Amino acid sequence: MSGKTSRARSAASVDWPAAIYRVLKSQRVRQVSYVPDAGHKRLIELCHADKRMAAVPLTSEEEGIGLAAGAWLGGERAALLMQSSGVGNCVNAFTLAANCKFPLLMLITMRGEEGELNPWQIPMGRATPETLRLGGVRVFRLDHAADAPAKVSAAARLAFEDCAAVAVTISQSLIGIKSFEEKP
Repeated sequence: MSGKTSRARSAASVDWPAAIYRVLKSQRVRQVSYVPDAGHKRLIELCHADKRMAAVPLTSEEEGIGLAAGAWLGGERAALLMQSSGVGNCVNAFTLAANCKFPLLMLITMRGEEGELNPWQIPMGRATPETLRLGGVRVFRLDHAADAPAKVSAAARLAFEDCAAVAVTISQSLIGIKSFEEKP
C-alpha cells in the first residue's frame, strides 16, 4: 500500500510546466509564442527567464502559426502555447502547416471540461480535439502531470522529425479550475 501512496504523491508533485519547459529545451525550441493564459503562466515565465529562448506574446493565436513557419525557415524550432478557445482562431491557418509541411508544435490548455464555471468556454472546449483533427493536426492528450515529459517529448519528436502539425491538449483537471470569486 505504501508503494501506491508514494507513487501517487510523487505524481501529484510533478511540476508539469517545468517538465514541459525541459522538453522544449531538449528539443532545441528557441521560440515560444503565446496569448497570455493563466494555465500556461508558469511555463511562460520559464520561457521568458531563458536568455536563449524568445518568448513572444501574440494578439491572436493564428499569428503563432506564421511565427512557427518563419522560425522553421530561419533554421529554428518554435512552439505555440494557447488556450482551447484560441483553436477556433487558427482554423484557416492550419492549412498553412498542412500545405507547407513545417513543424507546428502546439500546447493547448483546455477549458470547458468538467468543473468549468464559464459557460462561454464549453462549446469550443468540446470542439477543440475534433477541430484540430479536421485541420490535419495530430492530437495527444495530457491528463496526468507525471506523463508530461513523455507525452510532450513524443509530440515534439513527431512535429520536428516529420514536419507535422501536432497538439498536446492539457486537461482542465491538470491546470485547475478557474475561480471567479474575489479573494480577500
